[in-house]
Amino acid sequence: MRRLPGAGGMMILSAENLTVRFGAAEALTGVSMGVAAGEIVTVLGPNGSGKSTLLRALLGIVAPSAGKVTRAAGLRIGYMPQRLAIDRAMPMTVRRFLSLPHRVSDAQAEAALLRVGLRGLGAQQMTGLSGGQFQRVLLARAMLVEPQLLILDEPTQGLDQPGEAGFYRLIAEVREQSGAGILMVSHDLHVVMAASDRVICLNQHICCEGTPRVVSNAPEYRALFGLGTQGALALYQHEHDHSHDHDHSGHDQGHSGHDHAEHKHAG
Repeated sequence: MRRLPGAGGMMILSAENLTVRFGAAEALTGVSMGVAAGEIVTVLGPNGSGKSTLLRALLGIVAPSAGKVTRAAGLRIGYMPQRLAIDRAMPMTVRRFLSLPHRVSDAQAEAALLRVGLRGLGAQQMTGLSGGQFQRVLLARAMLVEPQLLILDEPTQGLDQPGEAGFYRLIAEVREQSGAGILMVSHDLHVVMAASDRVICLNQHICCEGTPRVVSNAPEYRALFGLGTQGALALYQHEHDHSHDHDHSGHDQGHSGHDHAEHKHAG
């Protein structure tokens, strides 16, 4: 597959002119995007903007009405869904949950829990977990396939800001350790600033795309989210610049020659 401009690795998943219709309603229009190996990409947009539809199309759950999705040969994808309802009347331990739908060994399960900071929690009931623990268990299950691409749908939904920050630090560690590409969707502005190499602003079509710093100043972004993002930008500048500039200089250099957002319009 071709190399993604400005990214550190080869593109492992891409969409070209992707359009998805549900009856007469068009959920996505002409979306072209991709994720490279080792890259963290966040798709940001308000509720109803087509973020989850985009993920479902990329995963092959929803068939596109037009355009195409291309995956690297044999691509292993770990998926963390937006919501997962656990029947509170049915006992289920964390260990049992990790073996759904495919059975894994005790050693695999314990290694997955250790990876997400939940060592020894296998005997805990799923219904007894905190919000942050529950999200980490979902991530552990997604990581069991040793993914080359990790897809996360609203991964910090319901968490407070410290919980969000901890989860995104964990995602950064996963990327560093595994080299996997990571695609997240969210309507949370903090996600953009805290954890992304590249941001795609979606509202049925791609409004703008680029580094978090650049997209936060794009008129299309501000039209969707307003101007009250400076606190989030400060968080991004402190956390991201300090932690990652020396690790991803090749990525940063890839963007330095065109430090502006790509502005895109439907049609």
